[in-house]
Amino acid sequence: MKKVKLGSQGLEVPLLGLGCMGMTAFHGTDMYGKADEKEAIATIHRSFELGGNFLDTADLYGPFINEQLIKKAVEPNRADYIIATKFGNELEDDGTATWKINGTKQYVKKAAERSLKNLGTDYIDLYYLHRLDKNTPIEETVAAMGELVREGKVRYIGLSEVSADTVRKAHQIHPVTAVQSEYSLFERKVEEYGVLQSLQELGIGFVAYSPLGRGFITGQFRTPEDFPEDDFRRTVPRFQGKQFYKNIELLEAVEAMAAQKQITASQLALAWVLAKGAIAIPGTKRVKYLEENIAAAGVVLDAADLDKLESILPLGIETGNPYNDFGMAMNDY
Repeated sequence: MKKVKLGSQGLEVPLLGLGCMGMTAFHGTDMYGKADEKEAIATIHRSFELGGNFLDTADLYGPFINEQLIKKAVEPNRADYIIATKFGNELEDDGTATWKINGTKQYVKKAAERSLKNLGTDYIDLYYLHRLDKNTPIEETVAAMGELVREGKVRYIGLSEVSADTVRKAHQIHPVTAVQSEYSLFERKVEEYGVLQSLQELGIGFVAYSPLGRGFITGQFRTPEDFPEDDFRRTVPRFQGKQFYKNIELLEAVEAMAAQKQITASQLALAWVLAKGAIAIPGTKRVKYLEENIAAAGVVLDAADLDKLESILPLGIETGNPYNDFGMAMNDY
């Protein structure tokens, strides 16, 4: 798979990484269906065989057990992988979540040491602030992350779900390599709010999580009841009531276009994200979906294709919020 520069600090990654969140339970629930460690590790190894050695995790996922799964999967070949993890959602050492965001210097150091231990490594390739701590100046958080770089514990730093203004403030303190935010045909706030434009101006890479609309674009879910009972997507406005069925109509138009091109809707959606200049990290825990996703790196969309897709889902179209009110409040928009 083709590798490209992520940002302008020297990091190179494949066009498609692997989002690992769904590979383990999340605070006792299976957010995206039943997790299976053996299948998850097989998926990571198959991704590597196909050139997808960019893995995305976070201390919050589990908590901790997702990072520990990555450790099992990559040893003894740690150096062959590019591992991104995140911090900021405050966690006690026993895994208890306070559901507060902590970006203080002290917590940056504590969280990094914990992730290094859980990942079984002495360095993190890309370390993200998972969400902005609105009670701590971003300058303090990023200065502490910069210290980790100087100590050799982190290679590059990133931010997640932040505004253009926050990115500019952070980048003045220490070079930011990447920003990760939700981005898909159904979620384009980073375009609406000028984040992507700012990243291009500053030479910062963009990583799109949930590029398949949290699995919605796969077409597996045709009614809200199709989501498993404890699946967190049942709490998401985008997948509830009338909005769900409006989104299904939009999806059907995407599916029709994909069928004309003899590819899946997922592959079309991923190809669109890549054509917009992003790195995509679709999450899957099964080899068959991984192989389908990686094949999307070979799909080429021309200007007419992009125009057609964006006429189906134009910028600003209402698709419903991607989180409940609590989750939306954590974003920096």
